[in-house]
Amino acid sequence: MVKTVRLPKPAPDLLLLHIELKWITPKIWRRFAVPENITLGKLHHVIQVVMGWSDSHLHEFEIAGENYGMPDPDGWGPTVNPESRKTLIKALSGKRTFNYLYDFGDSWHHSIKVEKTLPAVACPQVPYCIDGANACPPEDVGGGPGYEEFLEAMGNPDHPEHDAMVEWHGDVFDPATFECERVNQWFKRIKV
Repeated sequence: MVKTVRLPKPAPDLLLLHIELKWITPKIWRRFAVPENITLGKLHHVIQVVMGWSDSHLHEFEIAGENYGMPDPDGWGPTVNPESRKTLIKALSGKRTFNYLYDFGDSWHHSIKVEKTLPAVACPQVPYCIDGANACPPEDVGGGPGYEEFLEAMGNPDHPEHDAMVEWHGDVFDPATFECERVNQWFKRIKV
């Protein structure tokens, strides 16, 4: 009797993504790799980690003219295609750029570009953060204008709101800090 041996499926290629928070200076950006077949739901979790958000607000992807997210079971909010099973490579339909909106109140708009395709073995782990710059704004800071006011108050101990902002944030804030290795430690806990 002849046994049929099934070869393991080859690992999917990786997409090298560059994400940037729009309308903020200095630029807040990250470069990271994910499998091309990652679902948009899992990509959302990867973005939360790589950017430093806490996943406490709604989000939405806009890719190739379609909107994806978590549809509200009660019909509230914008109409979106479900993100849970749609893979990034299929949603892209050959496009190389897309948008991600996090927190509809603060409106953190991100632009994402597919920089290149990499072989599955190109990174020591997946997902993997390669580079980035500057700290992500704190949650609920009030969007771009609120973040500017926050930075002004945090950067000046004589500012009338300095002590209140330090207390609200819980610590001092260095907007130039980004730790790639720390992100990769968090990524080890994510299964994509």
